[in-house]
Amino acid sequence: MAHTFEELVAKQRAANEAHARVVQMREALGAPAHERWTGAQTETYETAWRAWRDLARDLQAALNEYASDEGRSRADVEADVERAIQEGGGSGPEGP
Repeated sequence: MAHTFEELVAKQRAANEAHARVVQMREALGAPAHERWTGAQTETYETAWRAWRDLARDLQAALNEYASDEGRSRADVEADVERAIQEGGGSGPEGP
């Protein structure tokens, strides 16, 4: 499946947001080894963690495929995606 640069940016944003949710939950609830979580809290955390893991895995595969299709290094593509997010854009590395 071919990916566009805009799709990579969207996937990265989704993975970043999912990771932020996991971090927020961990900060709010405390580390599970130190704080006793309820069953619902544990289930919610594990669901959020799995979502982040799955999004990150899909992103990595898409980055690899895009880089290969474009004949570029994965690191360069990843840097372009990060730059686009920081600049608030989503178009290709050359601009709109």
